[in-house]
Amino acid sequence: MKDNNSPVRALPARHFVCGLGSGIASAVILQPLDLLKTRVQQSGNSSLYTCWQDIRQSPHIARSLWRGTVPSALRTGFGSALYFTSLNAIRQHVQQTNVLGRRPGKQNASSALPTLTIWENLASGAVARTFAGFVLMPLTVIKVRFESNLYSYKSIVSAAADIRHRDGVRGFFSGFGATAIRDAPYAGMYVLFYEVLKTQVGSIAAPTAPADGDEHQMTAPWASIVNFTSGVLAGAACSALSNPFDAVKTRIQLQPSQYRNVWQTGSRMVTEDGLRSLLDGLVLRMSRKALSSALAWTVYEELIRRFSGP
Repeated sequence: MKDNNSPVRALPARHFVCGLGSGIASAVILQPLDLLKTRVQQSGNSSLYTCWQDIRQSPHIARSLWRGTVPSALRTGFGSALYFTSLNAIRQHVQQTNVLGRRPGKQNASSALPTLTIWENLASGAVARTFAGFVLMPLTVIKVRFESNLYSYKSIVSAAADIRHRDGVRGFFSGFGATAIRDAPYAGMYVLFYEVLKTQVGSIAAPTAPADGDEHQMTAPWASIVNFTSGVLAGAACSALSNPFDAVKTRIQLQPSQYRNVWQTGSRMVTEDGLRSLLDGLVLRMSRKALSSALAWTVYEELIRRFSGP
């Protein structure tokens, strides 16, 4: 009989590859939502309707909607790879060292990952996301500028050269403060909500036949359904809570000469465009993050389940 608290084991390289695959898949599929969100947030005068009308006037609508897919896929793909690899390493270490001196209950039936306490999930998610966000920040800045219609970059190389010329090396890390403030709580809460919801949703899902006499196992199709549903709910909730920092981050990355830091940008946005500006792109971001997070985590867990031995 399997140990209910023993997660599926996989080499770090497999976590990296699985994270890369899940990140690229979600980035490519959901790029239009990310692009529209960026354009809505770039100015207090932008709206989803005007942004959509602007894209509709393009001779190649599909190409316009998927503009910036390459930097987005690279950033999201490698970001997910770094995030999942570091997150797994942190969670494995925490579980093995038993930092808080107590262990949680049985592993979620749909999970292929280590099972931790509430605070351990919160902390591990925040640390892993901050690390990945810092390493990938230059690609994030390039991605945001590609998605905006304030710039007309032809390639990643030309974008990097322009940012270096305009703002120096510091320009590649524009908005990191806002990004960290947004991503650390988001990722921490996401891992926490995701794990809690998997338990709740899994208890509602129809029971499946036990595997090897272990009543806590769940078949792959049901596990994917439970993980995806939990991911959507966790992503939507966390996106709503962190959207103001995302709106601030977008302004700083697009126009660092005008928007210098989190406090100055937030104050200016509220003064010039009202509190509403902090909620710009909320529906688009909730939709995009809920779907992308759910897709990335579901694909990641399924790949780990398939590529790892018992």
